[in-house]
Amino acid sequence: MAEEPTETPETPEEQPEPAEPVVEESPAEEPLAEEPTAEEPLAEEPVAEEPLAEEPLAEEPVTEEPVAEEPVADEPVAEEPEEEEGALEEAPAPRVKPAVPGAHLEVDIVPEGVDPLAPERPSDPYAIEEYEEPQAEEEGDRDELVEPIATAAIDLAAGARYRATGKRKTAIARVMLRPGKGAYLVNGRALDEHFPRATLQRNIRQPLETVGYEERMDVVARLHGGGISAQAGALRHGISRALLEADPNLRGELKRRGFLTRDSRAKERKKAGLKKARKRPQFSKR
Repeated sequence: MAEEPTETPETPEEQPEPAEPVVEESPAEEPLAEEPTAEEPLAEEPVAEEPLAEEPLAEEPVTEEPVAEEPVADEPVAEEPEEEEGALEEAPAPRVKPAVPGAHLEVDIVPEGVDPLAPERPSDPYAIEEYEEPQAEEEGDRDELVEPIATAAIDLAAGARYRATGKRKTAIARVMLRPGKGAYLVNGRALDEHFPRATLQRNIRQPLETVGYEERMDVVARLHGGGISAQAGALRHGISRALLEADPNLRGELKRRGFLTRDSRAKERKKAGLKKARKRPQFSKR
């Protein structure tokens, strides 16, 4: 045990000899001192971690901002209904919109019996008489058409016979007028039996009523072809032409009333490829 301490002092004596090169190597030790400088950025790393600690600090004011705004937002909310109520009371009309487009337009309905193309009545009370004059003329024309012809002069001798032919569509009526009491004999039957419709009967009686001989002449007719309406038109046309044979001077009055005009209207024939005269089949694209 005592020998070991004796050797330890010898080792330090030997150490001073290589101490000189150690001193010379001191410049080489300087870069070793620089190594801690390289470690300095390691110490800076926690500095980079500081913003991580600041992030929650930045979030805290963000959470506080809406909290501060909430009471501010509550103040205008209480004021808004007052402004809206005042605005609605002042001008409610512009905010009301029609549910149906065009509902605000006026309804353009023409009442029955009114001519939409007729001239408007003048607002001047002194011009009413001038405006009513043409109406009085029209009414006078209608009365003239209804009134019997006073100038008719038909020979009602016992053997007088006046014959004519009337046509309408495909119906043909051969008529004979003779003095009598106003009886009608159509195909051997009375007028009411052959023409049950009152409108057709009234049309057939018009020529004799216009002349004023509805109770002084009888009508005998033979009808064939067409239907009931066409035969009635043909009979009326035949009676009018027979009256013209009885008195040629009635031509102007009968013509003006339309009794001598041959009604040429008829059903148009069907065309090939069409459903009717002009009606086409429905178009199909595919």
